[in-house]
Amino acid sequence: MAALPGQSARAETAAKPLKLVVLGDSLTAGYGLPAADAFPAKLQKALKAKGIDTEMVNAGVSGDTASGGLQRLDWSVPPDADAVIVDLGANDALRGTDPKVPRKALDEILKRLKARNLPVLLAGMLAPPNYGKDYAAQFDAIYSDLAKQYDVPLYPFFLDGVAAVSNLNQADGIHPTAAGVDIIVERILPKVEALLRPLLVQSR
Repeated sequence: MAALPGQSARAETAAKPLKLVVLGDSLTAGYGLPAADAFPAKLQKALKAKGIDTEMVNAGVSGDTASGGLQRLDWSVPPDADAVIVDLGANDALRGTDPKVPRKALDEILKRLKARNLPVLLAGMLAPPNYGKDYAAQFDAIYSDLAKQYDVPLYPFFLDGVAAVSNLNQADGIHPTAAGVDIIVERILPKVEALLRPLLVQSR
């Protein structure tokens, strides 16, 4: 039976991988690791195993702050992006930057992505203990506050299960090893699946 006009085009659209942008810093860029072991590459593999094909855009820049991510937002997230994971703020916390600064930048990032109707998963960060409880309370609240404000899903701590575990981090004690990335991917995967599955339904 011959395909109706437009049928084959729809089939191609349905089969097209979802373009997922990971907007982040060295933690997502894969600092100190082969490209295949970086978070976006391993996440892509894990999603594929769940039946979700993605075209992954690794928009991680080592050393970037939340403000740096905002400055490059428009060209880091291409017009044909389907969804975005935002993982910024670790460098702000390491430098003891006034929490108002990353809060303002992340607020603007989420505002712009929402204006583009892009589904977003916000990955949180926790302040290191050396800046004290007051700083940590102000910094750590940024993510839950903004997730609520913009009604986006939150993964509370990107390094959950990996931070401060010596054999899961490189010699600097900050950046995960390949095994550390595996744990991050395993733990964040359900949130990413929940972000992307509705898009698969829409594309069919």
